[in-house]
Amino acid sequence: MNNYNNILTSLKVRPVVANEVAGIYFLGIGGIGMSALARYFKSIGVKVSGYDKTPTALTQQLTAEGINIHFEDSIQLIDKAVQLVVYTPAVPASHNELNYFQQHNYTVVKRSDVLEAITSSSFNICIAGTHGKTTISTMVAHILTHSGYGCNTFLGGIAVNYNTNFWAAQNNVCVVEADEYDRSFLKLSPDVAVISSMDPDHLDIYGTVENMEQAFIDFSARIKPGGLLLSKFGVAKQKDLKGHQHLTYHIDNPKADVYASNIHIHNGSYHFNVVISKEPSFGGQGGSVVLNMGGLHNIENVLAAITIAHHLQIEDSKIIAAVAAFRGVKRRFEYIVKTDKVVYIDDYAHHPEELRALITSAKKMFANKKCVVVFQPHLFSRTNDLADGFAEVLDLADEAILLPIYPARELPLQGVSSEMIVQRMHSENKMVLSKENLLKHLAQENEAHVEEGFEGTLIITAGAGDIDTLIEPIKKIVSSGK
Repeated sequence: MNNYNNILTSLKVRPVVANEVAGIYFLGIGGIGMSALARYFKSIGVKVSGYDKTPTALTQQLTAEGINIHFEDSIQLIDKAVQLVVYTPAVPASHNELNYFQQHNYTVVKRSDVLEAITSSSFNICIAGTHGKTTISTMVAHILTHSGYGCNTFLGGIAVNYNTNFWAAQNNVCVVEADEYDRSFLKLSPDVAVISSMDPDHLDIYGTVENMEQAFIDFSARIKPGGLLLSKFGVAKQKDLKGHQHLTYHIDNPKADVYASNIHIHNGSYHFNVVISKEPSFGGQGGSVVLNMGGLHNIENVLAAITIAHHLQIEDSKIIAAVAAFRGVKRRFEYIVKTDKVVYIDDYAHHPEELRALITSAKKMFANKKCVVVFQPHLFSRTNDLADGFAEVLDLADEAILLPIYPARELPLQGVSSEMIVQRMHSENKMVLSKENLLKHLAQENEAHVEEGFEGTLIITAGAGDIDTLIEPIKKIVSSGK
């Protein structure tokens, strides 16, 4: 309970006294970042409860772990004895429970405030970027755990190896996904920081690309004295980024400080060598790295993770063994079905550049299959800002099916819809379908004969909304032919 008291003190909350029931309440507990914090507090013996809008597989898991969750916005259902309330910006200002807590003088803070308090006295590895941060964070945490180094882990995705987004260790090291949304990452103090990308996003928050880029520069300036910054070679504003040590990485550009060489595919896995400039050969002679995860961009992601582990002086052989054992992140190039006839991949991609990496990598791996992409745009503002980019990337598919926009925290914008993207596409094989009609369409296509010129079908579902609720129905269709 001492950890809890330290956190309460840093958040200006009265510490727990002897025999007092400790409690923390989460508004939006089913969010991937919120649930990691909920699991953390549960692990240190704090009574945890919360609200979310709808039940999900994740909230079911939290309930099974002993966390009380309800799904009705009702003041009668909340635990009024809690000492701290944590909320996500996705909760609307009109929410009854949020208003009750605010009006009755509870300490109500954002998730980023709590994460700042948790990491205030630890060695912090913070992974930032408009895309790639979840995979890199999970890779780093896995390598540190598998090698025996140990870390406390707060992820924005579910690690397949551990089936969770949080785990703890005795070592006072935290691996944290540093979220740029709402400038949350500016509350972190990294010892090691990664900036994987700075492509335009969250312009509803930042207003301009320049403001967003400045936030990443400010994030790099928060690195502790003597700390390491690792950025992707060629990232925007690279020369303006801070950090006592600054290394760059790239999938294969020898101008970067870290890159891969001799990349080839064998039995569905990537094999390559890691080159860390100005140092002896990584892994020694014949020290080839094996990554059992699809997507060429994931070679680049694992290079960042390997560089961090190497910086922490973990033995090369342990790093290589950990990478080979890495099983990926749920909804990051995740194989749902993989047969000769059909391959079904699901991914969280919700930005044009994420979609580009996903589609191009999948098409290279399954070049002879018809590529059908099902995409659910996330946020009206993002769709409005990046419609041209989405259209260009979705044209890479042989067939593109868009679902209606998932609004999340936003209200509709006039004239902004999935049709806005479709109208900008050049491909003739494009449509907008409801979830119900999508399943009917896929069932009809699955019963049809394989189209001439293709050797089966590659289906990709992508998006950050609730498209994941379709994974099992689609899996059933493509697996059974019904």
